[in-house]
Amino acid sequence: MGWNKKVLRVNLTAGTCTEEPLNMKWAHDYLGSRGLATKYLVEETDPKVDPLSPENKMIMSTGPLTGTMASTGGRYTIVTKGPLTGAIACSNSGGFFGAEMKFAGWDMIIFEGRSPKPVYLFVENDRAELRDASHLWGKSCWETEETIKAQHQDPQIRISSIGVAGENQVLFACVVNDLHRAAGRSGVGAVMGSKNLKAVALRGTKGVAGIKDFPAFMKATNDAKKVLADNAVTGQGLPKYGTQVLMNVINEIGALPTRNHRDSQFEDASKISAEAMHEKRESDGKPQLVTNAACFGCTIACGRISEIDKGHFTVKNNPKYWGASGGLEYEAAWALGAANGVGDIEALQYANLICNEQGMDPISFGATIGAVMELYEMGVLTSEMLGIDAPFGSAEALAKMVEMTALGQGFGKEIGQGSKRLCAKYGHPGLSMSVKGQEFPAYDARGIQGMGLTYATSNRGACHLRSYTVASEVLGIPVKTDPLVTEGKPELVKAFQDATAVFDSAGICVFTSFAWTLADVQPQLAAACEGDWSMEKLNEVGERIWNMERQYNNAAGFTSKDDNLPPRLMNEAAKTGPAKGLVSGLAKMLPEYYSVRGWTPEGVPTAETIERLGL
Repeated sequence: MGWNKKVLRVNLTAGTCTEEPLNMKWAHDYLGSRGLATKYLVEETDPKVDPLSPENKMIMSTGPLTGTMASTGGRYTIVTKGPLTGAIACSNSGGFFGAEMKFAGWDMIIFEGRSPKPVYLFVENDRAELRDASHLWGKSCWETEETIKAQHQDPQIRISSIGVAGENQVLFACVVNDLHRAAGRSGVGAVMGSKNLKAVALRGTKGVAGIKDFPAFMKATNDAKKVLADNAVTGQGLPKYGTQVLMNVINEIGALPTRNHRDSQFEDASKISAEAMHEKRESDGKPQLVTNAACFGCTIACGRISEIDKGHFTVKNNPKYWGASGGLEYEAAWALGAANGVGDIEALQYANLICNEQGMDPISFGATIGAVMELYEMGVLTSEMLGIDAPFGSAEALAKMVEMTALGQGFGKEIGQGSKRLCAKYGHPGLSMSVKGQEFPAYDARGIQGMGLTYATSNRGACHLRSYTVASEVLGIPVKTDPLVTEGKPELVKAFQDATAVFDSAGICVFTSFAWTLADVQPQLAAACEGDWSMEKLNEVGERIWNMERQYNNAAGFTSKDDNLPPRLMNEAAKTGPAKGLVSGLAKMLPEYYSVRGWTPEGVPTAETIERLGL
């Protein structure tokens, strides 16, 4: 079956939890997780709704492969209207929470309204109830998880929660599960905080509803796991080095955005790389990296578990942060490090811990600090305003500002609004390295041209996970394309965007796509789910999801003018590396992309496209 065929609807205003059947017509059209939750949001909310109002809804959703023996089948998605961007927000997380939701018998939980007081949702199989969370309000994600488990006397409960950042409506607050996995981007934690919902705690003992053809599913999942194991990236690189393996690679090709994208190479990249995490410290003879770790059902195990240097200035007097905990991934290490010119890997790990503890997206946080440091160096922001000197490269400023932002203190309140609002307020909107208000991840659009188009057209604001053309342009997966040219990139971006929509909606991790194509996912879905799941159908589902998200954004007020990049990337050439002298070729790629998509020159899906996809 793949689906439990059950939705839990939680009305926070009324304090009620009701069960309803999953709309199976929609499930066959949109698959699950990202696609299906978006369909529910589109049908049930006004695209012009204020993201932080009770009228916005927040949906937690699994896919048909979540909780099964499919490799990486632990993912779940949070879909809502995003406060950082005002666009569709869809944030995806691993760990064990998604599988637990499925084991409890639910495909999806829809939260609507706003509770008059802080509450958390407790679900034990078919039983669901809202409980008082007054004692949890003001606690971190870590404390919240510990308290709920102790309260229910059950260490196996799986919990997703917000920290103080979500309570304070930091616009890039995230929802953290299993201590250091997160639905990280677009401010989903701020929406959860606006609803006075502190946490969701799940305990499921049912297992997954019947798989359609169990022997065929066993074969398909085993074959697919072998593909992952035999692949150089998923079988060797990611288990050993995690996503951090990319730091030196991206720096060498001249596409590592540095000092708020003023530069595209970082002189201290090697000091904050995966290799550096393996090196033994002089202070205590230990490496920062303790071990790798896997999410539910994952055979890749790219997660990092790290231990900070106890003598480092950030934690010397605070033993709370001395133990092993979630370690640096590439995007976080870049945003906290190169984006700000900070080459102190222990300071990056400290900032990462605070982001995990209080529920903040390290990408948007770090990239916003890059803007703050540039404004400081220009004299627009002063040490009196910030509470600290904040030149590029200051590990002290990074550490101080992550604390202030997480706890909503001083200038941290302004940082918590994101770089778009901050740069506009201080008269330099062009210094926000963002699209639709969401900050860029760790790839320079001048050195990897396809990523520029990816950022500009992403439905949730600047994002690498929606179309990871780095795979093709840098790593040669599934075919090698030249990162410095624009030719063929519109077709490449569309293909990645549509395929990723299927991976996300199936309930599996997009990192499998380093080794898998849709042809590896198709037999798993066909064996698990009733109905037709041919390659043709999957390609259509991916395209349908992408166009549905686009229609929602258009109805929310976004136009082709929002498919843009900051002036810096369009006008200021890269200064060093292979991309030296180049700017983004977005102006050439965008009209071609619209054409390939079957959209008008204004970026609106044509009547033919809408009819063909049944939208």
